[in-house]
Amino acid sequence: MIDLKAMPYNLNDEQIRFVQDAVAGMEAEEKIGQLFFVIGEDEDQTDLKQFVDKYRPGGIMYRPDKAGKLQREVATCQSESKVPLFIAANLEAGGNGLVSEGTWFGRPMQVAATADPHQAYELGDVSGYEARQVGGNMSFSPIVDLDLNFRNPIMNTRTFGSDESTVIAMSDAEIDGFKANDIIPVAKHFPGDGVDERDQHLLSSINSLSADDWMESYGQIYHHLIERGLPAVMIAHIMQPAWERRLCPGIEDKDLRPATTSKLLIDGLLRGELKFNGLTITDATPMMGYNAIMPRAKALPTTINAGIDMILFNKDIDEDYGYIRAAVADGTLPMSRVDEAVTRIVATKVAQGVMGTDGKLKNPSSPDFDLKLEEHGKLSADLAAKSVTLVKDRDKILPITPKKYPRVRMVVLGDTNDGGFKEGGLVTDKFKKKLEDEGFEVTLFDRKHLDFQEVFEGGVKEEEDRFDLAFYVANVETASNQTTTRLDWIHLMAADAPWFMRSIPTVFVSTCNPYHLYDIPMVSTYVNAYAGNNVTIDAVIRKMTGKEEFIGKNPVDPFCGHFETRL
Repeated sequence: MIDLKAMPYNLNDEQIRFVQDAVAGMEAEEKIGQLFFVIGEDEDQTDLKQFVDKYRPGGIMYRPDKAGKLQREVATCQSESKVPLFIAANLEAGGNGLVSEGTWFGRPMQVAATADPHQAYELGDVSGYEARQVGGNMSFSPIVDLDLNFRNPIMNTRTFGSDESTVIAMSDAEIDGFKANDIIPVAKHFPGDGVDERDQHLLSSINSLSADDWMESYGQIYHHLIERGLPAVMIAHIMQPAWERRLCPGIEDKDLRPATTSKLLIDGLLRGELKFNGLTITDATPMMGYNAIMPRAKALPTTINAGIDMILFNKDIDEDYGYIRAAVADGTLPMSRVDEAVTRIVATKVAQGVMGTDGKLKNPSSPDFDLKLEEHGKLSADLAAKSVTLVKDRDKILPITPKKYPRVRMVVLGDTNDGGFKEGGLVTDKFKKKLEDEGFEVTLFDRKHLDFQEVFEGGVKEEEDRFDLAFYVANVETASNQTTTRLDWIHLMAADAPWFMRSIPTVFVSTCNPYHLYDIPMVSTYVNAYAGNNVTIDAVIRKMTGKEEFIGKNPVDPFCGHFETRL
């Protein structure tokens, strides 16, 4: 029995009666629909009213699109839905998580580099405000994972760093920013990403901490947020073997499960040990980390039986609905468990102001909206100025000026849109123009058309005749479905690597991964920028040319625990 008077619902008697009556009045097919959090359909390809009427989902998650189009699509879906919908997006780094022209405020690690929780509030406020303008009411953030493994290819700058106290302070502030805009925060990715060096998009990754160590780190974060009234948690395709073994002594390795199919981790750890009473939503179920563990026909009902309330995304939507329908029909998934999940869904919608006790959508969006992009851009610029971090400058190369280093060779690594759902921000042309505007003569190293004489026979003198400063930029973004965010030099003789860096001044800037010193430890000068948006690039150039101080602080160990990276 769910206590709807307790946190995070805090419902009164009238609201509780409404929730109970709403669930009791639903047909089985409507209840099944509420369990699904579907991907946002495109109005140009799908009859949205027909789609909502057929599937009756509990929520829709959107990928970024134009604001006007999104507002219209969301309004259409909400008007057709009998039960008002959750409208969610990955508002991890700004309003651009939902609105394509929205503000790229800054990644969480960039926020953490300021050591100022107010910047995290601004992240939630800016993101939440822009999402709200087009009908958004839920954010799949804050990210409350700890970045404990520098080799992890998916978390990295998406986290607030490696210290749980920092994560707690920043998450609290970001949630406050969301709440100021009536956006429901969903903390992720329980039981915690950032320990394994693998990506749950590709396999069921493992949080390998001991049960006690987990409770002193990730557990402390979730305990704090739950005590503060966190309404929802996203459940990941991540195992936590130590806690499954503690809760079920003697469990065999073959029976260990990622949290999205583990009753031990959901009903046992999250709801039992941590006393979480709120809504749970899976991470995206098309991921390999979900589908490789058991047949999908078995996995979907197992997820609901584990204590999870909503299933994010589908492979074949009709097939997925059919799997749940069949499990209900044969008793594998008891209707009592479906009712419990739907009760949490409807109660969350009421408690968080999505719908009233009249059953109608509260505060619908209007086509006459203002994203406040100019105002938010200034806030993003302030974040950039306070976050860019000088990690080391051994040879005192900084500040760089056209007088000291008139000719610059610029080498850019990883600047590509290839990969899953990247933040988006090619940096090559931006850095080149900014340096030229400062008076430098910039030559871009052409990785596609190598000078073979230089590669195989050129020496230091030849390079000195070409340039006075080597300026490296790595825009190696975290993205889903990739196995590494390491530097990947040209395989032919590492032709783009700075073999000359002890002879010719060389600086290195990372616009994402803060751990590149692991692959280029002997470079003299290294800067972490955490993002490749325009305002951050502007800040980097101002600081490197001596116009502004570096004041950012390291939210993680950029030296990766290695002595040679500090030299």
